[in-house]
Amino acid sequence: MTLFQLIMLGISAFFAYQVYQHIQTLKDPQEDSSSVEFDAEALVAKADEAMEAGDLQKALAIYKEADIKAPKDPETLFKMGYVLAQQNRDDEALEYYLEALELDEQNTYIHQALASLYRKMKAYDKAQEHIKRSLEIDDKNPITYFNYGNLLQDMGEKQKAKEMYKKALELDATLEAAKEELQKLKETA
Repeated sequence: MTLFQLIMLGISAFFAYQVYQHIQTLKDPQEDSSSVEFDAEALVAKADEAMEAGDLQKALAIYKEADIKAPKDPETLFKMGYVLAQQNRDDEALEYYLEALELDEQNTYIHQALASLYRKMKAYDKAQEHIKRSLEIDDKNPITYFNYGNLLQDMGEKQKAKEMYKKALELDATLEAAKEELQKLKETA
């Protein structure tokens, strides 16, 4: 080795040692508590706000992000289905509702949403199946009876529809929509 090479080797070793010492003095980075980390629950709340404000596209995007952070949450899937149904994207809404139902078969809201969607699609048998299932879970919900009355009207079963409207009014005498539908049926009889 030449003298020049020895000097360069010494200088390299010196700088390597300086870097090593500097690295030893560094501390691990601390968690920055001021940074905002959104968990799935916070994202769902934010999406709910967007939905209430009428920004369905933004709500759907945030719900999808929440679904990525916490997959297979029936509430998030249900809400995604609801937003899609509001946008008349019924086939997509149906997929999310069915996935939510697989995860929470005892949820009356999911059954009612499916019944409404099937009714809109004129799949009355499937709609009736979900309304009945919702009533098996909770037979004290006047809205379910009201919705069942609407379905029965669409199916041409006026007398049974009257019975459902009456049942809805037994449970909630202030349900104006049921009063109106019952009155219409009485007038056409």
